[in-house]
Amino acid sequence: MTSTGLELFMENLKQLIYSNDNPLINNHPSIVSERPQLQLLYEELDSMIQILFHGEHTELQYLKRRFKNTAEEAQDIIDLFVSGVHCRKIGYSPRSDVFRTFLNLDHVMRSIKSIKEELIKTSMDNMKMDSSQRTKSQHMQCAAAGTSNSRSTLGSKKLFDEIVVGLDHHVEVIRDKLVEDQKQLDVVSIVGMGGLGKTTLATKVFNDRFIMYHFDIRAWVTVSQIYKRRDVLIQILASLGVQVDIENTNDFKLREMLHKSLKGQRYFIVIDDIWSKEAWDNLKVLFPDDDTSSRILLTSRLNEVGLHAKSKPNGLVHFLSYLTELQSWELLCKKVFHGEECPEWLIKHGMQIANKCQGLPLSVVVIAGLLAKEPINTDLWEKIAHDVGSYIATDKNEHMETLNLSYNYLPLHLRDCFLYLGGFPEDFKFPARWLIRLWMAEGFIQEAENQSFEDIGEAYLLDLVSRNLLIVAERRSNGGVKSFKVHDLVRALCLRIAQEERFFQRINSTESYKFIVSDKQHRMFTYQDIHIVKFAHPPTPSLRTLFCFLTPTSLIYDIAEHFRSFALLRVLDLQNCEPINFPEGISLLVHLRYLAIWHLFGFPSSLLNLTSLQTLIIKTSQSSLPLPSNISDLVNLKHLSSNKKFCLPSINRPMNLQTISKVELGDLVEYFPVIKRLSSIFYSNEKHDFKLLRYLETLKLTGYGRKPSGTELPKGEPNCRNNQITFPTTLKKLTLERCYLPWSDMSIIQSLPNLEVLKLGEDSFDGPLWKTDDEAQFRQLKLLRLDMLNFRQWEAYSINFPCLKQFEIVGCYNLEEIPLEIGDIPTLEVIRIDYRSRSIFESVKRILEQQRDVGNYDLQIEGHEIDLQFLFALLEH
Repeated sequence: MTSTGLELFMENLKQLIYSNDNPLINNHPSIVSERPQLQLLYEELDSMIQILFHGEHTELQYLKRRFKNTAEEAQDIIDLFVSGVHCRKIGYSPRSDVFRTFLNLDHVMRSIKSIKEELIKTSMDNMKMDSSQRTKSQHMQCAAAGTSNSRSTLGSKKLFDEIVVGLDHHVEVIRDKLVEDQKQLDVVSIVGMGGLGKTTLATKVFNDRFIMYHFDIRAWVTVSQIYKRRDVLIQILASLGVQVDIENTNDFKLREMLHKSLKGQRYFIVIDDIWSKEAWDNLKVLFPDDDTSSRILLTSRLNEVGLHAKSKPNGLVHFLSYLTELQSWELLCKKVFHGEECPEWLIKHGMQIANKCQGLPLSVVVIAGLLAKEPINTDLWEKIAHDVGSYIATDKNEHMETLNLSYNYLPLHLRDCFLYLGGFPEDFKFPARWLIRLWMAEGFIQEAENQSFEDIGEAYLLDLVSRNLLIVAERRSNGGVKSFKVHDLVRALCLRIAQEERFFQRINSTESYKFIVSDKQHRMFTYQDIHIVKFAHPPTPSLRTLFCFLTPTSLIYDIAEHFRSFALLRVLDLQNCEPINFPEGISLLVHLRYLAIWHLFGFPSSLLNLTSLQTLIIKTSQSSLPLPSNISDLVNLKHLSSNKKFCLPSINRPMNLQTISKVELGDLVEYFPVIKRLSSIFYSNEKHDFKLLRYLETLKLTGYGRKPSGTELPKGEPNCRNNQITFPTTLKKLTLERCYLPWSDMSIIQSLPNLEVLKLGEDSFDGPLWKTDDEAQFRQLKLLRLDMLNFRQWEAYSINFPCLKQFEIVGCYNLEEIPLEIGDIPTLEVIRIDYRSRSIFESVKRILEQQRDVGNYDLQIEGHEIDLQFLFALLEH
């Protein structure tokens, strides 16, 4: 249990003690009668938390672990008690001594008392320690910290070695920036993931002949995670060749010596491996700015540090990129064969190895070191090619420590979020919002005033991206992270630490879950069919999370028939497991907050018992999924989605849903007052007043089916032609498909003050002409996508889209041309086309020619590479 887990447990305790609104409690006599005992537990835990976790008590790590184990035991006992109460309330009497109608916390209270007594004894022993010994001990610790966390000279930090590839272009970019004609002191930053080669690149720049000639003096200092400004001063002075009597020189004198050494000189200083904005703010005052064109080069794993240190608007933050496949292969060959050619019979497996290193030089270096030590053997190379990640993770030399630092420096609230990623399959593509909902269900997200859990989770995610621990795979239209991946080396680090800390169990063979028998396991990710109850005698509930990536599986029946073994589950993802019949026993898992499951026939009414659910994902093979009117009994449900459309004929009361997918709302819009993202289906002859949804930000409207032949649509046919549609002013993203709206209705959309993204899909509008008023504006629109529309003419002006950054047009084969004025939009950065329409191709050609004539070379055209080459060849003629 981490600090976030403790917070969640304490919050749940408060709910049990003080709240009657929670459906699990609801003034149940069994719970009410135990409130004095729960109150006493809360007070004891709270007092211990204040002492153990609020402040620096490194000597109390053992007691912290004991306390967390005791808190976990208390949580399990209480949750099992609540499960038992709930089962009996709905008329189910489990034949198991796991569930009791009374609460016994005697053992927990004795453990807390024992920890408290040991804590008092430890505190008294520390107070009795001789003050002189304590002072001496502290001096020794400081000295040791200075020795271990500061590196005094360039080269003391072992680089990958002198063999590097792919850095020449980066050296040129940074060198050009360092020597440009600017008198003021400027800062250039190299930012990137650990192991990407930031220090190696900085070294090449530092030793570049032109840099050596251009600057009067150069110095190198490595800061690292824990540092003292005195150590930094000594390092720089030593690098400059200044003799220092360390023992007899105070900090003020050291700073004065550095100032004199740099004053009036054109200096170049590399500050390697800086970890925080505060560290830079503390150091930057050491460097005089005498208008001598001096420069500082920083390296950091944190994007925010580089951006913070950029002192001028035109300063440079250089984000170091991954190696290409060809560069990875070149580096591997140089490291293994030292200039000799790779034998032809090893090339296939060698290129597979290089490719699986995913462009990270550190990965290539580690694997090359392994291959270079072994006799050249096809079988070995093939074996390594199939499992590169595990070979890198088991590397025992100092290279892996480079990546370990990134984890060690993570704040506590991000560690669980980060380790969690290791349980998912290799090369898994994580949808950002989906993962944040899992973090919420796990209890990883700390509550903050005036912020939703979703917003806090997004901040956590962006923090991990900023630390270069995640690779952004897709971005949203507004620049946010839509999905991301984890480098295999980072995933291997997650797996190793998770195993050491028993954070989760990953089951990919019968051998990998043997310790379930003897160890309480809280999270499990399984890649094979397992009958878990056969390996737990007696079945002791402790599992909180279960993901199954295998289909088919019998695991779902284990849960249904032996639910007492899974009674504490919070997260259950079985959406890859398609059962024949719905396992009713799952409805008894009352602590579930996240459930993803297959169901073949209708909405399982028994799920309405799961009142703790926050996220519910139902997959089905039916064409639609009717929702019961009492779906509103799920008072904590925020996110509801399915692979098919939901039907909602009626509803009892308003819900707290924030997201729902593919739903037929009809006239029930008012029952979703806090909805933020809505995907909805409409039929003709209906009025749709979305203005009632005051928090709605994302809306997708789909007319279900294509437009039939003829001028009139049959009554009841899904579409939006005759609908009266209104939108809230909060709307930021709107997507339309098969709605057959008249182009005159665009004025409704155009007036939305906060609309940033507009995607017009297949047959969303009907008619040959889209004509925009020459003064009307999409005031905030940043992305416009036109896809499979049948219009022939489009009249538009640059003034209509004052903020547009991206314009995409796909499959609009009847369109005669794109208005030339689109190219005059000052904010436009990119036009994306598919080139299958000759008229659109010619329009883009004319727009580019026109923009080049007026000196605009910033506008980019994107599409298929071969078509781009053809386009540019045409432009040259």
